Amino acid sequence: MTTSNQSKTEKLAAIRAAIIDQQITPELAATATNLVMGDGNPDADIVFIGEAPGKNEDQQGLPFVGAAGKFLNEMLASVNLNRQDVYITNIVKYRPPNNRDPLPEEKKAFWPFLIRQLDVINPAIVITLGRHSMEYFLPGKKISDIHGQPKRIQFGERKLVIVPLFHPAAALYNGGLRQTLVDDFASLPRIVELTKQSE
Repeated sequence: MTTSNQSKTEKLAAIRAAIIDQQITPELAATATNLVMGDGNPDADIVFIGEAPGKNEDQQGLPFVGAAGKFLNEMLASVNLNRQDVYITNIVKYRPPNNRDPLPEEKKAFWPFLIRQLDVINPAIVITLGRHSMEYFLPGKKISDIHGQPKRIQFGERKLVIVPLFHPAAALYNGGLRQTLVDDFASLPRIVELTKQSE
């Protein structure tokens, strides 16, 4: 493990500790088994952000390990990547009861910690999975209009490239979306390459 990787791992662990110490969303924490922080490479060029953990994620303490995660792994493999090459997280870090959508106040409570995660990892692009994570970066946009299109935004002190994609879970229930998501995924390596060239 490189020194930079080591320090990033420690910084991410400190963010996790801060969420627990500050008792973020105590109602969610009370019904959850695990705080699901993130998984993958802290030095990754690509960060995927979903909305909140589901049942499998809550049990294992890892994001995207159920059916949607299996599909995500397949799509990563289709562009010659695996989970160790990227970093995967959610806006909300505890499972909402019965897998309901995260509430606006829950997303708001976790948002500062997500920003800290991105500051530590410093990815080339951020891929939002589903509208819950997209709307925080690209407010007022519709995912059906802009999916797969890179958008450069001002994010704090720096520019950040956001690529909104449909959530893998939605594609599992909607066969038409599945091909759309696979096609959008195929363009990701090129987007990363162009983003790194323009930095």
